[in-house]
Order: sequence, then C-alpha cells, then structure tokens
Amino acid sequence: MLAGARAELRTSGALWLDRDAALVAADLHLEKGSSYAARGQMLPPYDTRDTLARLEAEIEALRPRLVVLLGDTFHDRRSEDRLARDDAARLGALAAGRTLIWVIGNHDADGPKALPGEVAGELAVGGLTLRHEPRRGVSPGEAAGHLHPAAKVRAPRGTIRRRCFITDGERIVLPAFGAYAGGLNVRDEAFLGLFARPPLAAAVGGARVHAVGWRSLAAD
Repeated sequence: MLAGARAELRTSGALWLDRDAALVAADLHLEKGSSYAARGQMLPPYDTRDTLARLEAEIEALRPRLVVLLGDTFHDRRSEDRLARDDAARLGALAAGRTLIWVIGNHDADGPKALPGEVAGELAVGGLTLRHEPRRGVSPGEAAGHLHPAAKVRAPRGTIRRRCFITDGERIVLPAFGAYAGGLNVRDEAFLGLFARPPLAAAVGGARVHAVGWRSLAAD
C-alpha cells in the first residue's frame, strides 16, 4: 500500500496502480545516446529501442487503461526530432486504446510536439499525486521521479548497486526507467528531508523486487 492506494512495484522499475489500471514509468530519457553522440561521446544507439521494448512488455502484460510517463521522457528538447521513424511509431502506438499522459519534466518541459497523448504538469490518480520532481519536505501521497534513486548494499560476496524505488509507505520516488538513465545513491543529500521516517529501498533487477532496509544501505 502507498498512502492508502494499492500499488505494485514492478521489476521493470514501473509502478502499477491496480484499481485505476494505471502504469507509471519515470525518466525514460529517450535518445540520450544520440544526444551524447552529437557532442562527440559515442554510445551504442540502442537505448530508445531497449527502453520502448521494456515499456511495451509491461503494457502487454498488464493491459493498462492509463499510461503515465512521469517526466524526462525525452533526454532533451530535440530528442523527438532525432527519433527513428519506427521508434516514433512505437511511441505513438502507446496511446492506442488507452489514455497516455506526458507529465513534463525538466528535460522535456515543452512536452511532445507531434505524438499523441495529453500533457500535464502533474496528475491525480487513485488518491496519489503524480509529478516529475519531488516536492521538498514531507509530501504524503506523492509519486515522483527525477532523482533516479539507486541502492548500494554491501554483502559478504561483494557490493551490489541497483536502481530502486525509495518509499516510507506514504510517498515514493521511482527509479529511472531509461536504459541509459543511471542512478543516484539514495544516501545522497538530494533525498534528505523527503521522508517522515527511515525509508525502504526496493531494488529492481532479476525476477523480483528486493526490499532493503535503510540501515543496510551504503553510501557511494
């Protein structure tokens, strides 16, 4: 439960709100690879394709009525122009038979130019407020992205670092869904003051989400 709402933390890094059949994914950062390439840092140009494939797999599995892209869906304001034609078609198909909401973020504040769907600054769904950037201080009922949380755990066989959800049961910050988006350690000062009590990290990776208590989380 999340602030009284039934919520499932998916191994993909997406959030599923069953009562509203809503799928929420944050920080896809599509076309990050092409953005870096334009500045001379060559990365394999497959991040958009991989990210969309994982999102499509979640839609196929869950059949949502509502898909919410929780900001920074594109890595920069020119990313949409750099989309391959088939990737643009796949993005457009996300709106077929369902409501698609583009919540704007700091990287894509203008929203999409030519793709279907509705643009919003924030959205209320199932008693939760969905927005890109977490508000400072305690904010019960909020689900946000932006911070790209990651958990670092020291284990007997070595250190493990994974993207994660971070939550105290009243609010949640989603991991970045994008293939190249990376993660910020939840012990970073950017997370200070967001939670009323020590939060729990839910690390993604493998076949299930792994719950990790605050005391078990290490700084970088």
